[in-house]
Amino acid sequence: MDLNATPSANRTHIAFFGVRNAGKSSVMNAVTGQNIAIVSDIKGTTTDPVYKAMEILPLGPVTIIDTPGIDDEGTLGQMRIEKTRQVLRKTDIAILVVDALKGITAADEQMIDLFIKQKIPYIIAYNKSDLNKAINDIDKDHGILISAKDNKGIFELKEKIGHLIKNDDEKSLLKDFIQAGDIAVLVIPIDKAAPKGRLILPQQQVIREVLDVGATAIITQDDKLAQTIENLKIKPKVVITDSQAFANVKQQTPDDIYLTSFSILFSRYKGNLLSQMIAVKTFDGLQADDKILIAEGCTHHRQCDDIGTVKLPRWIEKYTGIKPQYCFSSGTQFPDDLSSYKMIIHCGGCMLNEKEMQYRLHCAQQQNVPMANYGTAIAYMNGILKRSVQVFADMDKKYDIL
Repeated sequence: MDLNATPSANRTHIAFFGVRNAGKSSVMNAVTGQNIAIVSDIKGTTTDPVYKAMEILPLGPVTIIDTPGIDDEGTLGQMRIEKTRQVLRKTDIAILVVDALKGITAADEQMIDLFIKQKIPYIIAYNKSDLNKAINDIDKDHGILISAKDNKGIFELKEKIGHLIKNDDEKSLLKDFIQAGDIAVLVIPIDKAAPKGRLILPQQQVIREVLDVGATAIITQDDKLAQTIENLKIKPKVVITDSQAFANVKQQTPDDIYLTSFSILFSRYKGNLLSQMIAVKTFDGLQADDKILIAEGCTHHRQCDDIGTVKLPRWIEKYTGIKPQYCFSSGTQFPDDLSSYKMIIHCGGCMLNEKEMQYRLHCAQQQNVPMANYGTAIAYMNGILKRSVQVFADMDKKYDIL
């Protein structure tokens, strides 16, 4: 991946919803200026969500999502509708495409209720407004008349979308504690789980932010950290490690150098670090019949010593002295019903946008299930959680009063 590319998880996710044949795919193609989705008069042409990461001027980097019709029928149709509802979890801006000849249907009204319930900014695009029988009675607050066929109102639709996009220029992983001239040592173990010939997204993003502020990134492996620090003429400001190397890295990092992990950085970046710091205390009361959900935001081929399915359970059992029950989920397969779990341990969520990560955290909170992440869990079990958050202003003080 190019270091200059905006990761999909950091792009504004714009999803197009609507009943079959309202023209969702046509409108999406018109907005993007590309033939991304297949267009047909046959109902149900879009059978699965279609994702496209792209740059749209003047909106910037976005991920566009086309979805199946929300009025699909039959058993297969209900499965498609469920896929469409899952898209809502990651949607930053919703575009409800309505057939201007028919007006808002009952299925459309249900989607609007979901937008409101999940606090998703939305626009109602009344398509086919070029036809003589098109309605003129539209939602004054959210509606706009358009025609994908002759490009009518598409510019105005993009302007409306642009006004709903949040400006996250100030949001960053580390710019509030790394300044120009600082040195950050990044510990990146190269083991069987490391992708051959490339770095994973959290590592790439941290490197880019270090460079953006004019600081220096020194990259090493966990067995060479002590030597790396000793060879530097200037003391590093912070050591940032892969969470699974926390125990070894802790022993090699002097107390006067900040220490944290990529996973903890992403936990804070998604806006849920404090709640995950609280959640790890659940380890101290675990019982043998308790169930733990270990969830990941991406899907990958699991190695023999996989962190989620092998290493985390091993560390939990060593710390607690018991063997709880484990369940695992990955990708979009995050359960709706979490009530049977004592706690959840989630990955850093680098492949999920903030909207979906917040949705998962909200689901856990609503069902009173504590949710930690890999970094906070591993740091806590190694007795260094307080130290691993000291780099963030006052976060260690918050830890003291938990």
